[in-house]
Amino acid sequence: MRIAAIVAAVTGAVALSALAVPAAQAAPAGPAVTFSKVKVNAGKNIVVGTTAKVTVSATYTVTKPASLSASSFASGPVFYRGSTIDLDGDSFGGDNPGTCTTVSSTVLNCTAKVEFRPASSDDTEDLTNAFAGTWKLGALAVGSNGGITTQTGFGTSKVQRLAKLTTDAAPEPVKKGKTITVAGKLTRANWDTNKYAGYAAQPVKLQFKKKGATAYTTVKTIKTNSTGALKTTVTASADGSFRYVFAGTTTTPAVTSAADFVDVQ
Repeated sequence: MRIAAIVAAVTGAVALSALAVPAAQAAPAGPAVTFSKVKVNAGKNIVVGTTAKVTVSATYTVTKPASLSASSFASGPVFYRGSTIDLDGDSFGGDNPGTCTTVSSTVLNCTAKVEFRPASSDDTEDLTNAFAGTWKLGALAVGSNGGITTQTGFGTSKVQRLAKLTTDAAPEPVKKGKTITVAGKLTRANWDTNKYAGYAAQPVKLQFKKKGATAYTTVKTIKTNSTGALKTTVTASADGSFRYVFAGTTTTPAVTSAADFVDVQ
């Protein structure tokens, strides 16, 4: 995605050309800064649907020499995979550099925005399904000479495909002792197609709450089929509500369906 945006925002073509310096030529030194307290989305997972843009906030602290002007470099958080931040590979940052407030001659408190946009036909730099999962957090600073400083090791963040889950218990009403069929479907955002698709082979709990009770109990656990559909049967015993509950995976958040009440006569 858009890791070059931080670079371009402060130095334009000078910095972009610095990324393409031949191996035999030494790149300019990056700003003499260090980062701390990097946090994205207040530590929560980042969940994105099929079309709507999701913007999250990041906060971090920059420590610099007193002689280094805050206006001489730009900075921002970086998401990366692997052992290091690869500017030409599996890493990305925000569209714009962070905004910093001076705490002292050597300390800046900064905030930044990172946009997550499902892929569209005219922008291939945005989310595809390959982006779902766990990312490591780092930070980057770019000096006015195009020199780049990176720092890693600030924990992780999950970027996840929004999930939906339904429950439909039938028949309603039903006689006590008869069979209730509880159907449903688990789907999640497909960032390659901008549509929701079934999530196959996932364990989902069927839960029941008797009328007047305060909590649900788990009746059984079943798996979604190849299209994400769920279907199981239970014996009607008392009035109450059924729901399906999915615990989530690395790429997909937990989700609980709306409840469906059944009148048992």
